Amino acid sequence: MKYRIVGATVPAVEIIFDNAGESVFSQSGGMSWMTDGISMETNMRGGLGKSLGRMFTGESLFMANYTATAPNTSITFASTVPGEIVPVTVNPQTSLICQKGAFLCGQQGVNLNVTFTKRFSAGLLGGEGFILQKLSGQGMAFLEVDGDKVEFNLAPGQVLKVDSGNVVAFEDTVKYEIETVKGFKNIFFGGEGLFLTKLTGPGKVILQTQNIFEFANRIGSMIPSKG
Repeated sequence: MKYRIVGATVPAVEIIFDNAGESVFSQSGGMSWMTDGISMETNMRGGLGKSLGRMFTGESLFMANYTATAPNTSITFASTVPGEIVPVTVNPQTSLICQKGAFLCGQQGVNLNVTFTKRFSAGLLGGEGFILQKLSGQGMAFLEVDGDKVEFNLAPGQVLKVDSGNVVAFEDTVKYEIETVKGFKNIFFGGEGLFLTKLTGPGKVILQTQNIFEFANRIGSMIPSKG
């Protein structure tokens, strides 16, 4: 299997199947276009329990599996907002924890499951950081990044504090916590919200420059209300 990123403002990933039998999966409705010679099968990947869990991470209940029935075929998945598409590789030694909605598509050997912050109360209060996706298994996957991608390789004990909406993914070796912003004036007048995501190394961290939730709220505040 080969791939190439096409487009710039709202990019897409074109996956090229060299041989019949090669396959990828995505959430239902994620495909943009494909050539002839690819079959689609929709199912509850991993069963009902895992499917319901994925719904809480922003994915659909059903997942679509696309398999090449002939060599030299291709299928394309487009991002939903302006930004980048990032290829990542997972293996039994390295799993990735992703924000909900970051997963675009992946090879069949990749497992997509729901995971939670270790501290229930902190995750619940932290908004977007409560429910996460875990990519494990073996294979390549593609993630959506809103805006531009920024990567950090944290050393052991190195700390990075991030607005939750700017986190895309991090290796499972990175410790993840929700931290309350300190100070009355900072909370009410700082404009940064009540919580920050605290990431502690070692491990790789992928961030995005645009917080789509914040962007949507700003657009929504400009829409006149009826009455």
